[in-house]
Amino acid sequence: MMADVIHIDGRDPTRDLQFPAYPVSGLSGTSLKHEHLPAIEAEPQVGYFEVHAENYMTSGGPPHRVLERIRRDFPLSLHGVCMSIGGPQPIDRLHLERFRRLVERYEPALVSEHLAWSTHQEVFFNDLLPLPYNETTLAHVARHIDEVQQAIGRPILLENPSSYVAFSDTTMSEIDFIRAVARRSGCGLLLDVNNVAVSAVNQGFSPVQYLSEFPLELVGEIHLAGHAPQVDDEGGLLLIDSHDRAVADEVWDLYEKVIGSRGPAPTLIEWDSDLPEWSVLRSEAAAAQRILDKYAVATERARALG
Repeated sequence: MMADVIHIDGRDPTRDLQFPAYPVSGLSGTSLKHEHLPAIEAEPQVGYFEVHAENYMTSGGPPHRVLERIRRDFPLSLHGVCMSIGGPQPIDRLHLERFRRLVERYEPALVSEHLAWSTHQEVFFNDLLPLPYNETTLAHVARHIDEVQQAIGRPILLENPSSYVAFSDTTMSEIDFIRAVARRSGCGLLLDVNNVAVSAVNQGFSPVQYLSEFPLELVGEIHLAGHAPQVDDEGGLLLIDSHDRAVADEVWDLYEKVIGSRGPAPTLIEWDSDLPEWSVLRSEAAAAQRILDKYAVATERARALG
């Protein structure tokens, strides 16, 4: 368990901020895509933006100039996709240092990574690969999260995966594993509701039951995205976490159940390929914001009634 870190949505109080410390609680946001920048500057109408850390691991250039402009006006979520936290190998020290510098440079409101692995020895796989849930894996995942958190001086949010296979050497449920990782490392959780919907179909479990058991009190951010239906080798339905279309109706239904149980949480619309016009992505964020606002009002009323 790491110690002496700041809150997930806080900043180091000993360091002067170079950007405004915008609040992010109860806001919806979207992935930041440079193709949308002119439209964003004309009509932003979202609460915050998220970027993949690996797209900014250089010292300068046009991507950083764009991100600096956005960060002056909006809170930022920094989402890592290549740390390979779930892998058995040590964390790549150069990659971690570049990640640390980004956190220091942009002072993001939220910092997150995936419960997955993507490297083996000197080989990098451009994918987020699954892992078995057992004590051995738990030990090195918690250790890797601790390394990252010690480096950046704050807790991260760990995202639940989308899954397509199960391992024979798994000895605990995904939820028990995630809860144990959070307890050992002190990290928070990023709940990807679309990943739950995808995994539920592919693995044959109830997404409602999964979410009823998920430690919602540890969730610091929620992701929503689109998925693509396909057919597996046996003719059954297979869902792919594709991030290339609008959020499905069943995912919206699950999301509203989560917000109804947990209360509002920062919610990010992910859309990474086959990009639509900015107005489409903005409308997805607006739909999430309506749900957040609805339950924020309900929460305030409940508090007022004591």
